[in-house]
Amino acid sequence: MTRAEQGNETAVVEFIILGFQSIPEVEFMLFLIFLVTYITTLSGNLLIMVLVVTDHHLHSPMFFFLGNLSFLETCYTSTILPRMLASFLTNKYVISLNGCLLQYFFFTGLAGAECCLLTAMSYDRYIAICKPLHYTAIMNGRCCLQLAGVSWVNGLLASAIVTSLMPQLTFCGPNEIDHFFCDFAPVVQLSCSDTHWIELVTFILASLLTLPPFLLTLISYVCISYTVLRIPSSTGRHKAFSTCSSHLIVVTLFYGTLMVVYLVPKPNTLGDLHKVFSVCYTVLTPLVNPLIYSLRNNNLKKALR
Repeated sequence: MTRAEQGNETAVVEFIILGFQSIPEVEFMLFLIFLVTYITTLSGNLLIMVLVVTDHHLHSPMFFFLGNLSFLETCYTSTILPRMLASFLTNKYVISLNGCLLQYFFFTGLAGAECCLLTAMSYDRYIAICKPLHYTAIMNGRCCLQLAGVSWVNGLLASAIVTSLMPQLTFCGPNEIDHFFCDFAPVVQLSCSDTHWIELVTFILASLLTLPPFLLTLISYVCISYTVLRIPSSTGRHKAFSTCSSHLIVVTLFYGTLMVVYLVPKPNTLGDLHKVFSVCYTVLTPLVNPLIYSLRNNNLKKALR
C-alpha cells in the first residue's frame, strides 16, 4: 500500500476494493456474467440512441428523453463495470484515492441525473394522457431541452459538491472498501477524521435530489391512473396505460432497488446480500431498461424491424 506522510499522521492514498473476493470460487463465473451484461447493456442502449437519432418516427419528446436515459445508462454502467472486469482479470483490486473520488463523482452524478430524468419522463406521460390537447404546446423542443438539461446539471452539481468535500477527510487507518465500487458510506467509514458534517451535507443533497423527484413521479402516476380509469372503454384504458407502462416498470425497478440498498439497515451478516442488491440497481437496471422499452413499445419495435 502506498502512503504519504502528513505531519505526524500517515495518510492512505490507495484503497483496496474487496468486491466479491469473499467468494473466490465463483469469481470466474462472475467475470463472465458481468462481461456479457456489460456488452449487452452497451449494445442495447447504443442501439436505442441510434434509432432515436436516425428514425424520424421517433423524433418526439418521449423518445428524446428515452435517448437521454439510454446515454445516461451507458455512462452509468461504464463507471463501474470496466474496472471490475479488469480486477477480475488481473487480480489487482487497488484504486488510488483520486481514482476512487472520480468514480464516486460520476456514479453519484449520473444516479442523481437519472432520478430527475425519470421525473421528466413521468411529466411527459402526464401531459400526454391528462392534457392531450395541450401536449404539443407544452412539450415543445425548448421545454424538453430544459428538462433534460436541468436533470443533468442537478445530478452532476450535487455530486461535485460532495466530491469536493471528501478530499478534506483524512484516511489513516484501514484501506479496504467492503464493496465493489467507491460508494459514499464504505469510503467515509474508513476516515479517521470527523465525518458528521460531510454526512449531513450528503444527506441533505441526497434528500433534495431523490425525494422531490420521487414524489413528483408518484403524483404524476396518481393523476395518470385517475384519468385512465375514467376512460369508458377497456380498449381506450389499455391503450392509454400502455404508453406509460414501460416507464412505470423502469421507475419501480430503479427506486425499489435504491430504497433496499440505502434505506434498509445493513447488519454485518447481510454484507454480501447488500452487494447483490447494489448490483441490481447499478448493473441490472441499465441492462433491462432497453429490453423493457424495446419489448413494450410498438414504435420502437417498428424502428428495430
